Amino acid sequence: MRKVVVNLCRLLLAVVFIFSGFVKAVDPMGTQYKIDDYLEALHLGGLLPAPGSLVLSVLLSALEFCLGLFLLFAIRRRFTSACMVVMLLLMTPLTLWLAVSNPVSDCGCFGDAVVLTNWQTFAKNVVLLLAALVVARWPLDMFRFVSESNQWIAVNYSVVFILGLSGLCLYDLPLFDFRPYHIGANIKEGMEMPEGAEQPEFETTFIMEKDGRQQEFGIDNYPDSTWTFVDSKTVMTKAGYVPPIHDFSVTTSEGDDITEQILDEPGYVFLLVAPHLEQADDSRLDLLNELYEYAREHNYPFYGLTASGERAIARWRDMTGAEYEFCQTDETTLKTIIRSNPGVLLLKQGTIIRKWSDNRLPVLEENETELPLEQLEIGQMPSDTVPGKVTTILLWFVLPLALLSVADRIWMWSKWVRPRQRKALKKKNNKTT
Repeated sequence: MRKVVVNLCRLLLAVVFIFSGFVKAVDPMGTQYKIDDYLEALHLGGLLPAPGSLVLSVLLSALEFCLGLFLLFAIRRRFTSACMVVMLLLMTPLTLWLAVSNPVSDCGCFGDAVVLTNWQTFAKNVVLLLAALVVARWPLDMFRFVSESNQWIAVNYSVVFILGLSGLCLYDLPLFDFRPYHIGANIKEGMEMPEGAEQPEFETTFIMEKDGRQQEFGIDNYPDSTWTFVDSKTVMTKAGYVPPIHDFSVTTSEGDDITEQILDEPGYVFLLVAPHLEQADDSRLDLLNELYEYAREHNYPFYGLTASGERAIARWRDMTGAEYEFCQTDETTLKTIIRSNPGVLLLKQGTIIRKWSDNRLPVLEENETELPLEQLEIGQMPSDTVPGKVTTILLWFVLPLALLSVADRIWMWSKWVRPRQRKALKKKNNKTT
């Protein structure tokens, strides 16, 4: 019975840690943003620069994933179970503080795949800590899937896989998009409220600057063009049903809200998304300008969405020669829409058709520039589906480890059977003589 309990606890920990590490690994920038939120809540906002928090994000996801896998395969049983206990002893008090003080609304332990309240997260960690203590008390009761002599194969393969997956998702976009702005989502439908649902209330404040003096304004008293936009923030003033998309708003430099205009456009709309133009990657400006020229020739609206101020926009225009209109959108919203700075979004009647990171901007051949988007591949929904991506993960990671486990068990069985066969044969020969 003790071995049954230990192995049940081991499987619970393994599944939770593998899933938690994987969903973080496919969205390293999302985990980076959550780490930054934690540091801000702890008044340590300037402790880590952006590259540092990104490296920490990748390492944290790899650590969780590998610990879960090592526990699943019972690799280095004493060491792995002890690491589990140490990690949960650190995380459980932290999540208790989050539940009590509520500095951030979501812990981010499962990325955007599963959103838990802070109290739910604390309860989860208490259960996991108890399971880890059971496993650490009797680590040798965990049965192995891979023998000790072949564990190095599973260890190295797992580390290379999870780090490579994070690198791929950083270069391009998250392999699995759990956010409300995923491909195929209709933004307008995501903003709709069910009939009879209690309406939450939000208040947006704009921070503007004039003559070196900053002042806050609301939507109702938005100032004239002599003021320079600095930042904006949106807070919920009254709780209620919150639709999946509740913070998508596009405002021109003159203060006009053109959100409905963009979402009701009957054709295609290109959106250049750059949360911070000061930090935007400008290494592929030629492709970006070619895409804008194509949109202009075919009369497709092309807008730049940013949370940067007028000074940064002017610098971007000088540097890139950009002629498209820039509009203001909340920084958090832009970071949620696409994990790239800059990135490009293609809408059709409010539905997200395509998303490109700055490293994967589409390249149009000379014979394609004359064709409308309806006749081009980039104007259609991508062919890669979630089931196809899951199948790829199964083929590249799960299947090799499963084959390793089967081969290892056959090899261990042969090592156990052969000496006994030789012993039985020798005993038989002795009797005959």
